[in-house]
Amino acid sequence: MMQIRARQIILVLILAITPFWVFAQTPHDKVRIGLIPEMNVFKQMERFKPLSAYLSEQSGIEVEFTILSRYGNIIENFRNKNLDGAFLGSFTGAMAIKQIGVVPLARPVNLDGKSTYHGYIYTRKDSGIKDVADMEGKRFAFVDKATTAGYVFPLAYLKEQGVTDPDSFFSDYFYTGSHDASLLAVLNKKADVGASKNTVFDWVRNSEPRIDVEIAIIAKSSRVPSNGLCVRNDLDTAIAQKLKDELLNLDATPEGKQILEKMKYIRFIDTTADDYRPVLSLAEKAGLDLEHYEYRNK
Repeated sequence: MMQIRARQIILVLILAITPFWVFAQTPHDKVRIGLIPEMNVFKQMERFKPLSAYLSEQSGIEVEFTILSRYGNIIENFRNKNLDGAFLGSFTGAMAIKQIGVVPLARPVNLDGKSTYHGYIYTRKDSGIKDVADMEGKRFAFVDKATTAGYVFPLAYLKEQGVTDPDSFFSDYFYTGSHDASLLAVLNKKADVGASKNTVFDWVRNSEPRIDVEIAIIAKSSRVPSNGLCVRNDLDTAIAQKLKDELLNLDATPEGKQILEKMKYIRFIDTTADDYRPVLSLAEKAGLDLEHYEYRNK
């Protein structure tokens, strides 16, 4: 009996001297965030890895980033709860909002000072292609069927110009999987025409002087929101708020500014579902119903 009482007393003393934060750390204080492959997957992970460590340290939540091999499995990952959140492109963000109700938290301001981007359709200057009519019978390099700049915009643009069936219009078209790969496919004559987002286009062009010399931009889309962090709608609100606060205050610390520089961003700003309306408009012009949209790449 005395041994039981002694153990009880020891337990009470431990509870009394142990800081509250020890008990506040639960197994749920870990989030897994997906990264879409907007550019080479190794470069993408290299850009985001410092942010993972910073968010974990500052928020007290273990933040794990995982690169996704394709854009299209993002909805499946959320539905299976393999992901708590993801940095989604404008199209995958709009689609995830429509289909599973993800909650947008924050999105970055790019080096051009804007928190939006637009799509480019481009060709080689020596291709002889000046407009849509010249594209007939040529090869087109799309990015992925779940990207705004790399698929939805060019599809909408082609339809506005009277092209309703890419299968019969082009001699061939294919999906490169990333925005930089589409640009390089055109640059290296593996495709005659391609599409990419302007931010990645500019990153590649800064390291590849041939872009300015050899590539001509044919068309530009309206602006859509930059790749923002969206989380599942049943994620603990306190965790979601911590993540949002840390992103919004990232530019307030020297370490945060270094991380932003590596990611090629200036800062993060608040974002909401309403910011994705331009994507819905483009999707409508392209003839896509985002609420029921599913696809398989060729």
